Amino acid sequence: MPGNSEPMLSVTVNDHPRDFPVDPRSTLVDALRGRLGLTGTKKGCDRGECGACTVLVDGRRVLSCMTLALAVHGKEITTIEGLASDDGTLHPVQQSFLDKDAFQCGFCTPGQVMSAVACIAEGHATSTDEIKEWMSGNLCRCAAYVQIVEAVSEAAAEVEPPIR
Repeated sequence: MPGNSEPMLSVTVNDHPRDFPVDPRSTLVDALRGRLGLTGTKKGCDRGECGACTVLVDGRRVLSCMTLALAVHGKEITTIEGLASDDGTLHPVQQSFLDKDAFQCGFCTPGQVMSAVACIAEGHATSTDEIKEWMSGNLCRCAAYVQIVEAVSEAAAEVEPPIR
């Protein structure tokens, strides 16, 4: 029946061009998890309140549960699966989260890590108070906040400072 086919979404996900049909009502988190099998991005509250679904779109953090998949057509998406290098070396933020034991149950960890990567890239990791403020949209039910802030601070010291 004409007009009932799903539109094609063309994006680059973790440095790989991807073209796939998507329901126009589908959120980015559902497309990543359901269509591409990238289950590292977690679906937490599904209301944009917890940050578990945080991914980078063109280098900026977004809540993928609040973003329609078609809204990112033609853009570059980075998920937790795309942070480590091809040889398996962890991104400095991932390594710092391990070193500082900045997780408990791990459910929020992918969103926390993605938000931390953006926080550092945005230049908002120069102090403990600044990290707390700019990471405040990511909730941790296990209350590992002290370790998370330490991990972000440690990683920020290792990552090239942003150009201002």
